[in-house]
Amino acid sequence: MKMKNKNGIFKLSLLNTALISAIALSSTTALANSDMSGRITDAKNSVYFGGAKVTIEELNLTTISKRDGSFHFDNLPVGEYTLVINYVGTDELRKKLVVTSDEPINNNYVIGDVENVIVYGQRAGQAGALNRQKNANRLISVVSADSIGQLPDQNAAEALQRLPGLSIQRDQGEGRFVTIRGIDPNLNNVTINGLNVPSPEAGVRSVAMDVIPSELISSLEVSKTVTPDMDANAVGGSIEVKSLSAFDREGKSYSVTAQTSYNELVEEVSPKLSGSYSDIFTLNNGYELGIAGAVSWRKREFGSENVETDGGWSEIEVEDAATGDDVEIFGAEEIEQRLYRIERERVGVALNLDLYTSVTDSYYVRSFFSQFSDDEYRIRNEYKLDKGEIDLTSYSETSAQYSNAEMDRDTKDRYETQEITSIVAGGENKIDSWLLEYQLGYSKSTEEEPDRLDVSFNGEDLDLGYLSSGEVPELTQSANAHDLSNFALDEIVAENNLAEDEETSFRVDITKSFIWNNNSGEFKFGGKYSTREKTNSVLSNIYDGGFDDLTAEDFNGGSVDFSLGSFGDGLSREGIQQFVSDNKDNFERNDLESEIETKGNSYNSSEDVFAAYAMVTLDIDKWQVITGLRYEGSEFATKGNQVELLVDEINDDESVAIDSWEVSKDYDYFLPSLNVRYAASKKLIARFAYTQTIARPTFDDSAAFQVIETEMTDDDGEIEIERKAEVGNPDLDPYESQNLDFSVHYYPGYIGVISAGVFYKDIDNYIIYSEVQENGEWDGFEEVIQPVNGGTAELTGLELAWNKTFDSGLLLGANGTFVDASSGLPNQSDTIANLMLGFENNTFSTRLSASYKSNVYQFDENDAGVFEDDHAQLDFSSKYHFSDSIQFYFNASNLTDEPMYLYHGVKQFNYQYEQYGRTFEFGIKINSL
Repeated sequence: MKMKNKNGIFKLSLLNTALISAIALSSTTALANSDMSGRITDAKNSVYFGGAKVTIEELNLTTISKRDGSFHFDNLPVGEYTLVINYVGTDELRKKLVVTSDEPINNNYVIGDVENVIVYGQRAGQAGALNRQKNANRLISVVSADSIGQLPDQNAAEALQRLPGLSIQRDQGEGRFVTIRGIDPNLNNVTINGLNVPSPEAGVRSVAMDVIPSELISSLEVSKTVTPDMDANAVGGSIEVKSLSAFDREGKSYSVTAQTSYNELVEEVSPKLSGSYSDIFTLNNGYELGIAGAVSWRKREFGSENVETDGGWSEIEVEDAATGDDVEIFGAEEIEQRLYRIERERVGVALNLDLYTSVTDSYYVRSFFSQFSDDEYRIRNEYKLDKGEIDLTSYSETSAQYSNAEMDRDTKDRYETQEITSIVAGGENKIDSWLLEYQLGYSKSTEEEPDRLDVSFNGEDLDLGYLSSGEVPELTQSANAHDLSNFALDEIVAENNLAEDEETSFRVDITKSFIWNNNSGEFKFGGKYSTREKTNSVLSNIYDGGFDDLTAEDFNGGSVDFSLGSFGDGLSREGIQQFVSDNKDNFERNDLESEIETKGNSYNSSEDVFAAYAMVTLDIDKWQVITGLRYEGSEFATKGNQVELLVDEINDDESVAIDSWEVSKDYDYFLPSLNVRYAASKKLIARFAYTQTIARPTFDDSAAFQVIETEMTDDDGEIEIERKAEVGNPDLDPYESQNLDFSVHYYPGYIGVISAGVFYKDIDNYIIYSEVQENGEWDGFEEVIQPVNGGTAELTGLELAWNKTFDSGLLLGANGTFVDASSGLPNQSDTIANLMLGFENNTFSTRLSASYKSNVYQFDENDAGVFEDDHAQLDFSSKYHFSDSIQFYFNASNLTDEPMYLYHGVKQFNYQYEQYGRTFEFGIKINSL
């Protein structure tokens, strides 16, 4: 199967293939004589500079230095040349280069001087990032480790939100998932050290990047356009997490950080410790072995307060208190008060080995482990307004009073652990003018939720009401609604859940440099094979009896602090745990519901992908052209269950039928791409790209599961059968996206950039949830909900950015992304913006940063859209350099105590309001510099 081709786009893939073949066959002219290698460093030989542009002027040969500052030219002819090194933040370096024989040349090249400020702090991080962005063969954005350390960003997601076009989805106030240009995180690709990261969460492909501590990161690189040697599974883009390497610096290097933080909402203090160490050893045979390790640990005590409307606002049916008749009103069926207390702990470890056997041959083993635990206890008051009788004399669309209504008081007691393990080994070897690169990787992610308890107490005959005049509905209740003895223990759900996502991959890349019509270039081809398995295992036990008339009062936890309304007493976590542990064997298990939850939500899916590509890079005067073709073939299989609940009201009988269900599906894609870079001058760079990308369906959407409910009733002697279902769709096709990008970047001098870019995406096969009972496959069903292909989406965007470091130490950064998207595109903000104002010298640095995201469409419910309101967050950071190796810092996050607010249709109708409070941090960092 080929992606749909518009306006002759498939002809471009044929043209790419022909061009690659012609150049590969015609590039037989080879330079001769001598190889030349070098490394770019500072005057102390303590820091290496990657991303620098290195040119041999007379031969029109150009390369980019690697992260360790090294670069290499093949087979230079005898002669005298000029070596030119350009690095944003320093003056151009020009050196005489003499090639006299076939002996290899290997030198260090110093940029700046001993006091060069680009080595330190924000300026170092920004200079390195700008050089990599400027000289890349595609459109990328980079965050360096130094830049991450200058702002109060605790994980990879929060660091990425500062880049143009990127925003984050938060969980309990912390950055979690990353969107690129508003595209859903499930449609992006995430790699660690070049290895794809499977998602620890059940059912999804998106990687929660809050599990990656910022201390383990060397840099974050976001590719907004792709080249054929990259995975095509990137409709929004690709995020590469690079951990530290010993060859990032010369010799021994270490750092230790200790921090304490305070959250004002829960008035708790939380600790954090991290450290890193690296060194380079020269072995007896002259080989260089680099060892780098890092560890990070953080425990955070915090919480949130929440009021939300379950199911939103719509026409609901209730009983008129005066007449007893059923009436339809506009209102909410359920409004909830939620109080969370959370302890999150992160442990991250990275250990990397690099072996250099020559200037052109190297090998590596890179490992990464992250464990993220979330210990969450939630108390909820659930106002069940549709279970009451309404006073119509006081009713309006924003206010209602109910008598004889119900309320549930319940708890969620969950300890969840997510782990990511990534191990990758590989190397590269230079053989004449050929470069061979290879990599074998294994990664595994798990999410374990053992011994989860959801306990519910039910109260009846209560007077409840609400006034919805703002973001938080004002809830009213009679006195008996706060008497816990009126709430009987109603249900206990005990679960043990496990999600696993495991992938093994192998890739080979071969590059051949050549001269074609006096223009230098590279021909590159290769392949990749990956096999992935996703398992979601649910074990649910639902108990609805055997509780000996216990009430919530038997578990009274005393008064709680809740600023969003009158909450009443809480429920004791320890008391409920002990009661369940002691009496579980006496509970009455609801076998039917337990089997439905267990079998209906458990599945196993596998995915094998084989990819092959060919691409060519040509440097023609001021132009660089990268074009090629990528093939990806996928084999998908899924196994789950068809679960049917049979409710026979005629014979007063219920039963469950369970059958296994297996489906497989294969599909193929040929994906052409074109990236063009034009250097109008050393300061002005223009880029254009046309790419085709895909995004495979989430595992939940494509899983083989069916949950069916069949109900038989007798209506005046006539038997009626009503059937409803919710089903997965293993036959889903991937999203298909055609992407256009054009941008201009101006580097005015010293450290800074002004950029503007436009982008366009045309996405087919968009997956939406739809009622499909009339598609011919579900005859006799009243309602069937299933994810289907059928949506299309278009978006056009403008990205603007300005970053500047002044000689005075003043730092300015601003970016904005403005998008015009087709309606109904989830997670799409039309405006994303960041602003940073700071100052830095050799003793002190400070920054005030603001991030803004306009309102975001989420989904439809009850024929109206649910939107997340705009979000503006203000953060402050400061650092004092006590000495060259000791720094003290103070950070403040969410200074304006910005809540999260979702509304239904219009802003006055609450869907969810949640507040988190401010967080303050104080720490010390000791390092070897």
